[in-house]
Amino acid sequence: MNKRTALLATVIAATLFTAPLFAATATSDLAVNASVAANCLISTTAVAFGAYDPLTLNATTPAGDLAGTGTVVVTCTKGAGTSIALGLGLHASGTTRQMNAGGTDNLTYELYQTLGGLVWGTGASGLTIAAAPSKAARTWTVYGNVLGGQDVAAGSYADTVVATINY
Repeated sequence: MNKRTALLATVIAATLFTAPLFAATATSDLAVNASVAANCLISTTAVAFGAYDPLTLNATTPAGDLAGTGTVVVTCTKGAGTSIALGLGLHASGTTRQMNAGGTDNLTYELYQTLGGLVWGTGASGLTIAAAPSKAARTWTVYGNVLGGQDVAAGSYADTVVATINY
């Protein structure tokens, strides 16, 4: 290949593979965003006291007190959750929690944050909890106690307490 042919081939290649003189580029940033709302879920398992016998086993207090446990399970967005409150129940008399069997007798009980410790209250007197370290469920035990020495009629006593997570 002579020099003239080589030069011609180089010019042709440069013409074919070079960007046109009028080509240009421009850029812009594309914003991407999302929001995550604080959210919590709450569920419970019942405090089951079992059988209460006012004549023998549960005739006196505190020896005859009847204990039971349940749970409160809270699942929150990471960083959410401040306190768990338990209501007084459907049959409360003032601040005294009571179960009822549909008659005039009530079986008095209490719910605690710790075994025999602090009463699990409503609103601001509920259990203060740390902010959720992750979205994993966290479980708290609810300790219950039915006072011995109560004079009540036979029946199936029950109450419903509302559990609330504040976040």
